[in-house]
Amino acid sequence: MTVYILTMHLPRSFYAAITVALFAMIGLGQLTADIVETKNGARIVGQVTKIEDGKIFVTTDYAGDLVIKQSEVAGLTTEAPVFVRLVSGTTLQGTVAREGSSIKIVGEDGVLSTNIEKVAATWSAGAEDPQVIALRKQAADMERHWAYEVALDVNGKSGNKSQLGTAVSARATLKTNVDTLQFYTAYDRQESDGTKSADQFKAGSDYTNNFSGQKSWYVRDEIGFDRVKDIELYNVAAAGLGYDFIKTPKRILTGRAGLSFRYEGYKNPVTEDVKSAGLDFGLNHEWEFGDSKLVNRLAFVPAFDDFGNYTIKHESFYELPLANPSWKLRMGLSNDYNSQPGVGVDSLDSSYFTRLVLSFK
Repeated sequence: MTVYILTMHLPRSFYAAITVALFAMIGLGQLTADIVETKNGARIVGQVTKIEDGKIFVTTDYAGDLVIKQSEVAGLTTEAPVFVRLVSGTTLQGTVAREGSSIKIVGEDGVLSTNIEKVAATWSAGAEDPQVIALRKQAADMERHWAYEVALDVNGKSGNKSQLGTAVSARATLKTNVDTLQFYTAYDRQESDGTKSADQFKAGSDYTNNFSGQKSWYVRDEIGFDRVKDIELYNVAAAGLGYDFIKTPKRILTGRAGLSFRYEGYKNPVTEDVKSAGLDFGLNHEWEFGDSKLVNRLAFVPAFDDFGNYTIKHESFYELPLANPSWKLRMGLSNDYNSQPGVGVDSLDSSYFTRLVLSFK
């Protein structure tokens, strides 16, 4: 059997034309990209994802994502139509090309020549104006949500000794990403063999505003009484600055420093009432572990009249979730120290507690 192989002899000009076409296609592949030309002569080829806040964001195959100062750019060319918003507010969709020392935007609505410095923002088709995104985020940050909690602790004992203790507290929190407003109240009464060992009430408010990153300012006020300590009425009002030493979604540590005014009115006339301006120092720490939470609060208030006359209030507790996520178990310790207490009253009161907490919104 004889096999015949047919060959076709084509002119060399045909092969030359094929080669030129291939190189042309490669060249077109290189040209179909955005180009950013800087004032120092650099030419960056890639994809311009957006212009925002005086910066041009470019994605390249050879150097990854680049950010170029808009003030250092001499020219800009885009392959695909983009939305361009000028500083004046004019918005036009079209391709961008360099035109001498200016740029030209060519779209269905016409042709517009301008300078690169007058471009406020650009975004690709299907995307949103960065200004709209920023406004939406700002609105979300300012959205306020109330959260509430009520805690109850009842304990008792009968037999050789009788004891009954009741502690109830409530807190309402209105929080955004930039500020926090809290209202709280608590009452604690303990009785052992007919003798009161605790009879105290407090109510207060606390407002914090994060005006710049980790910096904040605050105002707070607390009023109440402690009949076991012979205090008929007390009030502490304070304002100052705060700083977040740690600020993550799960953990925050904030220090405070400011000025205060402290009043303590005693029932026993032998004890002199306290009426003095002073300093206010605080430390607040919260750390979340999944659904659990560790909280520490510390406040130190010395008086200007006598720096040896001060109060220290401390509370630490660990909170565990129960089967129903709205219910939690809180175990902790609180200390209340007064350096100059009333006559016949100890300086320090410490209490340990286990409380059932209901949280809701």
